[in-house]
Amino acid sequence: MKNKQTDVPVWDLPVRLVHWAQVCAIVAAWITSGMTGVAHEYIGYGAGALVLLRLVWSGIGNRYAKFAQFLKSPSATLAYLRLVVTSKAPRYIGHNPLGGWMAVALLSCVGLLVLTGWAMGTDMLWGYAWPVRVHVAIAWAMLGLIGLHLLGVVFTSWQHRENLARAMISGKKPVPEPGDID
Repeated sequence: MKNKQTDVPVWDLPVRLVHWAQVCAIVAAWITSGMTGVAHEYIGYGAGALVLLRLVWSGIGNRYAKFAQFLKSPSATLAYLRLVVTSKAPRYIGHNPLGGWMAVALLSCVGLLVLTGWAMGTDMLWGYAWPVRVHVAIAWAMLGLIGLHLLGVVFTSWQHRENLARAMISGKKPVPEPGDID
């Protein structure tokens, strides 16, 4: 493990707070999904507000908070995936290309869940089964993405010998070394 004194700040406090608050919101939404009452609805709107906060912060946060810093083209992302498979992927100080697109996919799922949840309560869609089915399908897709995200965090932590979960708590990662991408 690398010396803590050589750690550099990467993920600022707002990014980390939104990330962990979103984790809590998703767990709470899952727990309340079968309950009657407004808890699930309010939790969903809270999760939607967190998505909006993250989008705003992507424009005003530090360089690692900006989507422009970590979203790569599809061809660059596929090239990175090939390097991952061959154990030759470089270490990224911020999000790697796969992690960047996973963040977008997860935020999109939460946004779609909020939208479909809201739509189910409108006069136009109230009582129809298909909006419920779409909402549930998106929730299950998000659960699958969360599983892939966690596998990616564990695999990347192992591959680069760094604790990414700790980095998302502390906001710091070991300093870049030759070959790392800042």
